[in-house]
Amino acid sequence: MPFELTKELIEKIEFLIEEKNNQELLLHFEDLHHADIAEILDELNLDEATYIIKLLDSDKTAEVLMELDENDREKILSNLNAKEIADEIREMDTDDAADIIAELTEEVKEQVIENLDDEQLAKDIKELLRYDEDSAGGLMAKELIKVNENWSVTGCMTEMRAQAENVTRVHSIYVVDNKGKLKGRLSLKDLITAPSDAHIEDVYIDKVDYVNVHTEGEEVARVMQKYDLEAIPVVDEMNRLVGRITIDDILDFVREEADKDYQMAAGISEDIDTSASIPQMIRARLPWLILALLGGFIAVKVAETFEPAMDKFGVLFFFTPLIAAMAGNVGVQSSAIIVQGLANGTLSGSVFQRLFKELGLSLLNGLILAVILFLGSHFLLGHEYIIGLTVSVSLISVILIASFIGTFVPIVLDKYKIDPALATGPFITTSNDIFGLLIFFTIAKLILGF
Repeated sequence: MPFELTKELIEKIEFLIEEKNNQELLLHFEDLHHADIAEILDELNLDEATYIIKLLDSDKTAEVLMELDENDREKILSNLNAKEIADEIREMDTDDAADIIAELTEEVKEQVIENLDDEQLAKDIKELLRYDEDSAGGLMAKELIKVNENWSVTGCMTEMRAQAENVTRVHSIYVVDNKGKLKGRLSLKDLITAPSDAHIEDVYIDKVDYVNVHTEGEEVARVMQKYDLEAIPVVDEMNRLVGRITIDDILDFVREEADKDYQMAAGISEDIDTSASIPQMIRARLPWLILALLGGFIAVKVAETFEPAMDKFGVLFFFTPLIAAMAGNVGVQSSAIIVQGLANGTLSGSVFQRLFKELGLSLLNGLILAVILFLGSHFLLGHEYIIGLTVSVSLISVILIASFIGTFVPIVLDKYKIDPALATGPFITTSNDIFGLLIFFTIAKLILGF
């Protein structure tokens, strides 16, 4: 039966916490999945959530902490001392432990690492903290199964059993040489069916996909998606095997990146959620709103320049929202396709080929929309043919320019290592509004002669 979070359940847990009835609390959480426990903690206040974290076994709370929202986790950790945090992360995989410690202040980081009685774990976490969090080194875990190419099959089985105690799930078996350099991978079937006196070098597969510790997370995701991998080994500059990245870790990374891109496309410059404070939300939203306001001032200035046209052909005023809206929509459509292609590595052809294709598509769309607009302007709105012609020609021109901007801008941003998701937000819509009005009134001036 699937877990259901109810008001009665939350009230019951709050009551048990108030009564400090630990025995019954443990019974409530005994058979719950860590994701369900995290969902419950999200409904409790900080003191209550901290109480539950301290009450449960570290092996369970380690997984619960990773399921919590980053802001909630940060608050709970701030209620724990360094030794308590060390006790919790001791049960985590090294990549998760490093992620937790990375969220702490420098002072607390050092204290937590000093409280780790497992020297190898402390060493591994320190190594992971050296890498950028969005690189392969920052995403990898140190836990893996590796065997030496010179080992016998019998000795390999014994060594693998010992290594497997520290690995939650065995996705692959990697083969290294005496210097720790990655040589290939080992099929479990080949290992089991090999003669007992055979050596690993006789049965391993020398073809293996891998990434470097400095490979960007997006590239790791692309490789794993392309080759349908559950895990991928990570090597250092000397091609030594140093870790692995599993599919669940890369999915978390992709989800976080998608959330960031979605917020950036909406004009939110920081990674925030509904629990963020008012000052945080203002800081994240206001810059882009100011940019949009400045763009609006420019658009007003453009319109004022053509005030004589408004006086003589007042009907043009009523078409300005249509022109601006079409410019914004076309620009966002074009940029969204380019940004998506850049993100998943499927953007094919040269920049000029991409531009030519987008402009060709926009021209066809523009012609169809212009015909509809021309007919609607005359037969539905009763305007003169010359007005319909003016607006229709302007619409085609605006669509072409908006498509050019929407295609070209994200490519340029990506080239200069700036997140191209910027091009799908207020930046692209504001610039297209300005250019749209300028083109509209310029063409109107040429055709109507004011």
